[in-house]
Amino acid sequence: MCGLAGEIRFDGRRADLEAVDRMTGCLRHRGPDADGIWARGPVALGHRRLSIIDLSAAGSQPMIDTALGLSIVFNGCIYNHRQLRAELEAKGHRFLSTSDTEVIGKAYAEWGTDCVDHLLGMFAFVVVEQASGRAVLARDRLGIKPLYLDERADRLRFASTLPALLAAGDVDTTIDTTALAMYLSFHSVVPAPRTILRGVRKLPPATVRVIEPDGTSTERVYWEPDFSRDPGRADWSERDWQDALLASLRTAVERRMVADVPVGVLLSGGIDSSLVVALLAEAGQTDLATFSIGFESAGGESGDEFEYSDVVARRFATDHHRIRIDGSRLLPGIDGALEAMSEPMVSHDCVAFYLLSEDVSSHVKVVQSGQGADEVLGGYDWYPPLAGVARESAADAYERVFFDRSRAALRELLDDRWRAEVDAEAPRAFIDERFGRPGAETAVDAALRNDTTVMLVDDPVKRVDNMTMAWGLEARVPFLDHEFVELVGRIPPELKLADGGKGVLKRAARGVVPDEVIDRTKGYFPVPAIRQLEGPYLERVREALTDPAARERGLFRPETVDRLLADPNTTRTTLGSNELWQLALLEMWLQKHGVR
Repeated sequence: MCGLAGEIRFDGRRADLEAVDRMTGCLRHRGPDADGIWARGPVALGHRRLSIIDLSAAGSQPMIDTALGLSIVFNGCIYNHRQLRAELEAKGHRFLSTSDTEVIGKAYAEWGTDCVDHLLGMFAFVVVEQASGRAVLARDRLGIKPLYLDERADRLRFASTLPALLAAGDVDTTIDTTALAMYLSFHSVVPAPRTILRGVRKLPPATVRVIEPDGTSTERVYWEPDFSRDPGRADWSERDWQDALLASLRTAVERRMVADVPVGVLLSGGIDSSLVVALLAEAGQTDLATFSIGFESAGGESGDEFEYSDVVARRFATDHHRIRIDGSRLLPGIDGALEAMSEPMVSHDCVAFYLLSEDVSSHVKVVQSGQGADEVLGGYDWYPPLAGVARESAADAYERVFFDRSRAALRELLDDRWRAEVDAEAPRAFIDERFGRPGAETAVDAALRNDTTVMLVDDPVKRVDNMTMAWGLEARVPFLDHEFVELVGRIPPELKLADGGKGVLKRAARGVVPDEVIDRTKGYFPVPAIRQLEGPYLERVREALTDPAARERGLFRPETVDRLLADPNTTRTTLGSNELWQLALLEMWLQKHGVR
């Protein structure tokens, strides 16, 4: 796990080393262990390293394979790197390290851009052919690792975070009005390739892009899960699905223990992370470090879930750490989380992950997390209303249960200038296109596919990556193992929606994790002080929305902002988020990153 950056010139000039150095320096938090820059003519690559696999200098990046004439920067982890190394050695390749970075280079030399089909793991990488000048950019199937792009006719810059591109300078920071509509409608998700800034894009998940020296490029999507029924499994019983699910998850969890450093688990006390702990214990892991977080209660909401995480820790004899966040850390934590965000992310979980990661990083460098299970297995409350909805009506039903506000309400929220510029139809047009694709059999399948490949990528997954990497902590997500996702996509929706959601997982987990964890009410990372804005937190919001920069930008109608500030906790979005926090978070992020 690391941070990468670089520049490729198309105008005959040499790459701007100072800009690459600024980008690389901005990624120090992602890779505190080492850094490096490589340049040749129009190309420069920068890297910050978090040493997880092959801790020696042989694993340093940028990695230059002189035998193959390749230069490589890579962020992520290839879980099957040892198996691939053996396969590539049998084909005549010779290795100088035990790092997974070198495996990517040899795999590219052997299979070209099809190398991505051989990689099991999370990755964003750039491979440069020194002789031809061709560059290849790739991102993993579920978009777990990010890759942001600032592209112009004369050059391309890329980095693991959007703020790193801002540090390079000369970025078009105009608000992307389509992205603004998505942020305010689609639960603050801005799907790839857009970001909230017009001048920055992101490589979509499961995508390989080949860039020629003259700047021309081709792009292909190399993977997409199928959410329809498999004829070869038509006779499977409910028990068959449960057994297959558990076996696949067991494999996914074991894969993510590959490391040359200890691996812990973020244990929320929910079924997802509890099952990860249980399967690791089953595989013989002892003295497993587990971590749970708790906040002070506010507005009648409990701030911790220690009761359930303690049950799991006792059952499996983990080395458990209760991390109770003192109230004095929360307000500074908001500013820290804002700085760590590559894009505006409204979930209060961001602050929880940020503060949790700060403490966890003093114990371990790598953790597994239960992130992603709700999206792939139907754990959220907007899925049951879609059951029985005709397939042709799926987009209508999804808009009703998921969108934060109607198109009319979006126009009403925005100030006059932005109301004229923002395409309020864009979020619905996006969903129509996504839901209209083949490969999703029912309305529930269509929603699960969309949430797995879009919403999950640009909300929960990005949140975990940004907040853990802010402290040099690598987070691995077994529920997003692509083979597990492929299997789960085929499971009949009624098995997923059973028992209040994630039914097939809950039933498979019986006898593996404690029943009280399975039967508990669904929980979230609780940060009551943000959900119930008052005192200094409300004042922080007020400052952001009344700041001169906010007034000059004029995104929202002043009377709407005044009304929400006067009554900060009543108005909620469709999914129950605090509307005032959603508006303030966007302004706070823009101001934190100096966007005018």
